[in-house]
Amino acid sequence: MNIFRDKQVKGFGIFLIFFIFLVFLAGFGLSGVQSEIGLNLFLSHDNAVVTSLLEQGVSDDVIAEAITSTSVSERGGDFLSRIGVTEHTAIRFLPFVSEFQRFSGFSMLLLWALLSMVLLYSIFRFLWKREQLYLQAADVIDRFIEGDFSCHMPQMNEGTIYRLFALTEQLSMILQSKNESGHKTKEFLKNTISDISHQLKTPLAALIMYYEIISDEPDNIKTVKEYSHKAGLALKRMEQLIQSMLKITRLDAGSIVFIKDLCKISELVSLATGELTTRAAIEGKEIIVDKSSEETVICDRQWTSEALGNIVKNALDHTEFGGRIRISWKRSPAITRIFISDDGDGIDAEDLPHIFKRFYRSRKSLDTQGAGLGLSLAKSIVEGQDGMISVYSDQQEGTVFTLSFLTDM
Repeated sequence: MNIFRDKQVKGFGIFLIFFIFLVFLAGFGLSGVQSEIGLNLFLSHDNAVVTSLLEQGVSDDVIAEAITSTSVSERGGDFLSRIGVTEHTAIRFLPFVSEFQRFSGFSMLLLWALLSMVLLYSIFRFLWKREQLYLQAADVIDRFIEGDFSCHMPQMNEGTIYRLFALTEQLSMILQSKNESGHKTKEFLKNTISDISHQLKTPLAALIMYYEIISDEPDNIKTVKEYSHKAGLALKRMEQLIQSMLKITRLDAGSIVFIKDLCKISELVSLATGELTTRAAIEGKEIIVDKSSEETVICDRQWTSEALGNIVKNALDHTEFGGRIRISWKRSPAITRIFISDDGDGIDAEDLPHIFKRFYRSRKSLDTQGAGLGLSLAKSIVEGQDGMISVYSDQQEGTVFTLSFLTDM
């Protein structure tokens, strides 16, 4: 039984068994003592009768026959009744029986007192230890309620009560995790709102300025066109910023379900770079796709192509006129890797640990377009599909981003 796995309960149960055995031995011993005392009293009574008869001159043969006789008659009973010895006679009038009763009563009372003291002491000690255990657990639970999870429930033994303590400990860990998660969520929302408001300040200020310029010169067609175009770019930047933040927030919240399928990498790259080839041509840059092999990867087609597109955009942002962005892939027995490399100036070593952070902008890239969310979004998309994204960069030799996915078996 699980109850006897508890060390305290098991010890108390062993004591009760021992106590029952002790009561049996005490009763057996008392019975033997009482038998011995009864025998001595019986002999003393016979001695007194024999002594009285001898003093009255009764012959030895008659006394011996009377003492050893076992027959009972009505005449004997009548004689005893006449001298006042019957079953209704008060024990106090029978000296030997009265003495036996006093001794037996005293012995029983003493034995009962001793055994009761032992039993009560053991019960009190068991309950006291149990009470201390409950008080210790209650103190820990009070600390849990106050938000202090540094203490732990008593779990040094087995048994039902300790199983309850273990479950309470697990519950506290869940509460602690939820508490930390809630705190992180609040902190994330706070930082996100702060970042968005900070990022929106510049385009909003620009829009206000463009509006004032256009309002001041409504008849100047050239000025109106110029600043209308700038206003459109600012609005587009705001839209991209808000859309990217919404996507990242949904990914972090786990509200996006990736629909994985077997996709050709060439099709993913084509979908990702479809609109970027025109930009590359306008900026005098080239996107080169290595199609020497046709491989597949299990992923969400739409989201993965967006991650690839964001990395290619980042490469275009940091590549000078005449630069090249190369996209290739390689399959191994366990992993399929997609490589996106450029021949730009590379990333400073101090910036590498931070490039996947939201809104992070290197000091050298402050004059480039973008809000600093593309790489962060790409990382969330890839890792959300159990993939991995890494980067290698060398000054003046370019940068290589690697997207790794488990190979379909």
